[in-house]
Amino acid sequence: MAGPCAIESEDMAMRIAEKILTITDQYQIPFIFKGSYRKANRSRIDSFTGIGDEKALKILAKVGQTFDVPTVTDIHESTEAAMAAAYVDVLQIPAFLCRQTDLLIAAAKTGKFVNVKKGQFLSGSSMKHAISKLQDSGNTNIMLTDRGNTFGYQDLIVDYRNITEMKAFHVPVIMDCTHSLQRPNQDSGVTGGNPALIETIAKAAIAVGADGLFIETHPDPANAKSDGANMLHLDNLADLMAKLVRIRAAII
Repeated sequence: MAGPCAIESEDMAMRIAEKILTITDQYQIPFIFKGSYRKANRSRIDSFTGIGDEKALKILAKVGQTFDVPTVTDIHESTEAAMAAAYVDVLQIPAFLCRQTDLLIAAAKTGKFVNVKKGQFLSGSSMKHAISKLQDSGNTNIMLTDRGNTFGYQDLIVDYRNITEMKAFHVPVIMDCTHSLQRPNQDSGVTGGNPALIETIAKAAIAVGADGLFIETHPDPANAKSDGANMLHLDNLADLMAKLVRIRAAII
């Protein structure tokens, strides 16, 4: 799963998707284009939230149709599930909201694939309850994504035992290589990050058996409207994928 944090414009989304697809096709890696149609969890009221729900969702749909790839976006309230499902293939539950029963049920009832991000406050094994809520609501199209655990007030740490624990549930397990390097709760109200370690997180995840990776990427992270501090520069994606493919081949 890869793409910008938020949909900023049609032109940018199309350019990013095209470049990622070129790379993933080269290495025969399945690709799901990621873009948030709206950013609801913001530190400050003046932070960028989006270009408009319908406009952004239509861009996601166009990316999917143009490049024949599945798409994924976040939803934040149960009322958003059906709306977003009309445009994308995968509904993503943000980590902070992974215990929200109504949200999980609403996502499940769309029949779409549901990717649940593990809360920063949860163990991998405790995600069995999120899976049960989705399954009990009639949906078995489930993926889980790790994005690190809270470590103090302004940092995260990745415990790779969580990948093994979540794989025991027999659903695809993804490693979020960019959000796991966030430095949240900064006094400035703008989340920090450490993108220099994206390669480290990704290599380790593949080595311990992650089924896929989640990477936010942008052609100009310094000027991205959301989460630029922890995004991978788009120009660095091809080299990273080349290294990860070699690791994957070595452990199979």
